Amino acid sequence: MSEATVDPADLRQHGRESDAGTDAPLREDIRLLGRVLGEVIAEQTGDEVLDLVERTRVAAFGVRRSDVDRAELAGSLGELDVRDANHVIRAFSHFSLLANLAEDIHHERRRLFHRRSGSPPQPGSLAASFRILDDADLDAGTVAEALAGALVVPVVTAHPTEVRRKTITQVQRQVTELIRRRDRSADDLAGDPEWSGKLWRSVLTLWQTALLRLSRLRLQDEIDEALRYYELSLFEVIPAINTQLRRALQDRWPDAGLLDRPMLQPGSWIGGDRDGNPFVTADAVRRATTRQAETALGHHLAELVELRTELSMSDRLVTPTDELRELAVRSGDESPFRADEPYRRALIGLHARLAATAERVLGRVPGEAPPVPGEPYADPVELLADLAVVDASLRSHGAGALADDRLTRLREAVEVFGFHLCGLDMRQNSSVHEEVLAELLAWAGVCEDYAGLDEEARVGLLAGELRLRRPLVRPDAELSELARGELDLLRAAADQVALLGPQAIPNYVISMCESVSDVLEVAVLLKEVGLLELDGNGQPTCPVGISPLFETIDDLQNAGATTAAMLAQPLYRAMVAGRGDRQEVMLGYSDSNKDGGYLAANWALYRAELALVEVARTEGVRLRLFHGRGGTVGRGGGPSYEAIRAQPPGAVSGSLRITEQGEVIAAKYADPDLARRNLEALVAATLEASLLDVEGLGGAAEEAYALLDDLAERARRAYSALVHETPGFVEWFRAATPIRELGELNIGSRPPSRKAGDRITDLRAIPWVFSWSQARIMLPGWYGTGSALESWVGDSDERLGQLRELHERWPFLRTVLSNMGMVLAKTDLGLAARYAGLVADEELRARVFDQITAEHARTCRMLLAVTGDDELLADNPSLARSIRNRFPYLEPLHHLQVEMLRRRRGNPDGESPDDELVRRNIQLTINGIATALRNSG
Repeated sequence: MSEATVDPADLRQHGRESDAGTDAPLREDIRLLGRVLGEVIAEQTGDEVLDLVERTRVAAFGVRRSDVDRAELAGSLGELDVRDANHVIRAFSHFSLLANLAEDIHHERRRLFHRRSGSPPQPGSLAASFRILDDADLDAGTVAEALAGALVVPVVTAHPTEVRRKTITQVQRQVTELIRRRDRSADDLAGDPEWSGKLWRSVLTLWQTALLRLSRLRLQDEIDEALRYYELSLFEVIPAINTQLRRALQDRWPDAGLLDRPMLQPGSWIGGDRDGNPFVTADAVRRATTRQAETALGHHLAELVELRTELSMSDRLVTPTDELRELAVRSGDESPFRADEPYRRALIGLHARLAATAERVLGRVPGEAPPVPGEPYADPVELLADLAVVDASLRSHGAGALADDRLTRLREAVEVFGFHLCGLDMRQNSSVHEEVLAELLAWAGVCEDYAGLDEEARVGLLAGELRLRRPLVRPDAELSELARGELDLLRAAADQVALLGPQAIPNYVISMCESVSDVLEVAVLLKEVGLLELDGNGQPTCPVGISPLFETIDDLQNAGATTAAMLAQPLYRAMVAGRGDRQEVMLGYSDSNKDGGYLAANWALYRAELALVEVARTEGVRLRLFHGRGGTVGRGGGPSYEAIRAQPPGAVSGSLRITEQGEVIAAKYADPDLARRNLEALVAATLEASLLDVEGLGGAAEEAYALLDDLAERARRAYSALVHETPGFVEWFRAATPIRELGELNIGSRPPSRKAGDRITDLRAIPWVFSWSQARIMLPGWYGTGSALESWVGDSDERLGQLRELHERWPFLRTVLSNMGMVLAKTDLGLAARYAGLVADEELRARVFDQITAEHARTCRMLLAVTGDDELLADNPSLARSIRNRFPYLEPLHHLQVEMLRRRRGNPDGESPDDELVRRNIQLTINGIATALRNSG
């Protein structure tokens, strides 16, 4: 058989709203896609393989219903030869992927049903937020103060957690569009051979496309991959949200003077984040900023061409403004065919000038070349002025409807994306700055042993250097490879700022920032390449803001004091004043969790924010927090809307930046509907957290804070007792998880460790969390919390009641526990026991795993006691349903991963074809499990 005709009994017209609010369409989609995949497997590999897959599927669902013993399924899968195992792994990886796809479509379907049913707007939308703000009856002065300099920036990063290939996601989109087409159709497509044939061919393509990359992603691939999302959704959605936001605020508070620039703007780290990534070089900075500019300019040029086609008005029929006529004359377009079409002539002139800008910036013109030459624009402001002339002229003769369409979108796009597209942050570890600066100071004869100085002496020396205009070294100085690489990279950044403007590289993030000298070192390096200069009064000016990143528990606890000491330095304070008195501080969710555990890290972040808010108030600066969140709860993940609303008072203040990493980027921005929903949630939560008292503790705040201080310390001790103090724990972790094998998966350009070493501290947070997820222990998202809650409550009903009241009242505690509940629901200690079996030392195996199982039971019990729920995910029925639908497909993947790990580790040097297939099978299971879990690292 070449194509399968879908059985009409498996289908129904999902567009009927009577069923859209139920789960029936989801179940039918999963059955349909599973059946088509089964038919493809049968045709491609034979009925015997399909029978094996189907027996395994039935057994896996039987395990979930407790009808089949898990050991029996594990035993049968363990007996498979490596090729049959490969078929089963591929089949269940695709089952999981298609089940995810069906679930996404159903979420979309339910949202559409919700809107059409006349229900109130859902929380997290701008419509819902403005209803809440309307009820609050806020005055214009309050709103203007809170939203001064308002800014929301999702910053995409290349953190290696996206396991899917771009090719796979493209096929997924084909299947998604087919299901959407069926939902929209007034006809029953069940028996339509064309529709069913396309679906079958898409699934066939999926089966015959390799899930794994042959080679590791290069940095240029990561740059290009991130830029795809602008065409997929961001060019459409970001300007539209900014327009909606501007109008809504203007309608409510017309005299507040709100939003003199777009509130929602994109950012990126890809090509500028060199902390532990040797591939981020001067060339990488140039490539990233150039490709970003190419993307922005290409978009604007194409839109001008479309506008030229659309605005065909004749001056024999309308009377444009004199300013518009002047633009037409200046264009130099003398075509007799357009002699009476001033808009087309004017837009040809705009296109010619922007094309000349592209030629200056890129060395070429993306897209269609203009018919006439032009002078380049100096900056986007000049282009915006010309577009404003076109807009005003259209409105002058009753064509406002045309101005409100493509022209308004283009004006908003130029205002948001400029010629640079998005700001590229620079990032490096503080230890590298110290080493490089020590070398420069020694070369210049300023200080032979900078590393030997104490903090006070370092600060004094660096402050002195910042007062001097001369550089430390000549351009041709003979330096180490490290120092030369850092200076070359910073000079490339300075060149791109000069070429594209200060928005191109707006921030420099210092990883592992611990002191004032860590910040001043970066200031001196920026001065060395001309980014920081002294004005005529000897005051420093710098287009690049310095953002300290506080990552460990101790650094978070000292964040307020460190920031106050920074701002106490006169030259640094003057630099901040030159940037509008705005100081950005970045908070690290990943390393703080790895350092101290889930509850201790979350509370350290909250306490740090409280301290930073107080420092900002005392020093008279506006604070902007940059949240370094990952996709998983163990790295600060979870629903963004709830997370932002759970910030402490004053911590948002109209402005925040937040990282979007790995698999989260595709999940949020792969199409306009997803992008709008997720970006609206960021903006809506920012508005609510800035304008309302969302903490809700009032006079009880200090008592609640003291309670959490106590709980966090208890949780940290419990976590440290296992992770940092248990002898053999690292050995156990490396044996019981696929941490070693993760390094062989080609999912990112960055190495899994910052430096060579066998300590937990040397390991990056991403592979740490990723590995625990693969083994279904999810330890970073919960461990230690149960011990803290149990030891504090004891037998006291009064204390339990106190926690229940706080859970009900306080968004922070509610969000922390809700996210932890999501993680606990995804754990499976029965499967985890299979991974623990990989630890050869039986005594060590039991000693560590017994602690994990005891804490897991304790944490589940205490979570339910505090929330008052009868079961996990009582507050999240959508995720509960998702787990029921998806997780049975994971069962065979876990068993086969454990079996393949056992075979590979038992023969680490094997070079036969079977050994290579074992290695590939391990990678496929990692891929399949990560896909099914949705957030892996």
